[in-house]
Amino acid sequence: MNDKVFTKPIKKQFEFDAEVAVVFDDMLQRSVPFYNESQKITQFFAMKQLENGGRLYDLGCSTASLLLNIHRGLDSKVELIGLDNSQAMLEQARKKIDAFGVNIQVENADILEYNYKATDVFVSNYTLQFIRPLLREELIKKIALSLKVEGLFIFSEKVISHHVKLNKDLIECYYDFKKEQGYSEYEIMQKREALENILIPYSEKENIKMVLDNGFSHCEVVFRWVNFATFIAIK
Repeated sequence: MNDKVFTKPIKKQFEFDAEVAVVFDDMLQRSVPFYNESQKITQFFAMKQLENGGRLYDLGCSTASLLLNIHRGLDSKVELIGLDNSQAMLEQARKKIDAFGVNIQVENADILEYNYKATDVFVSNYTLQFIRPLLREELIKKIALSLKVEGLFIFSEKVISHHVKLNKDLIECYYDFKKEQGYSEYEIMQKREALENILIPYSEKENIKMVLDNGFSHCEVVFRWVNFATFIAIK
């Protein structure tokens, strides 16, 4: 279903409700540049880590597309767990999982409070940016503590530049991309207003520093387009 969420005046801040959930896959494809490519990279490194089995958590799994793709690509026995605090998203995820008849676990959970088991891979796609900065660092610590030695945390985030002109140009370039995907100026501005003070992005350097300060030995960007980046952190 096509994303038409912001064709009408907004009445509230952005949330992952039923209206968003039913169009979310289309929203991702049209709102996140090179989304498929970043997900293929995430999938590749996750599957390499899970070649001999293991456990993966997807934090903010939304409609479980990544989990389904990872499941298809693995022969070994793995435990795939998706966590999300949006019941509407999880309903869409369960429909997909049931349709394919696969063993993927999805739970309605607060990722800040969840009791994680020892794991091999954590994945987070555009989730950290919705967590308040002080709590964000606490989550990174919790992820690091739950990971096995040399475990991976693969995460994608919208990023900013602290150079004022460059940051303005990054945003303009991104809005041009959205227009090419069929979004109107009105829809773009409506969504920007709805996300105000909800989505709080860090710079590339700030994301790397955050994970290195909270339990990881290495972190680098493996994919970037303008103000969207995919990181891999190693415990």
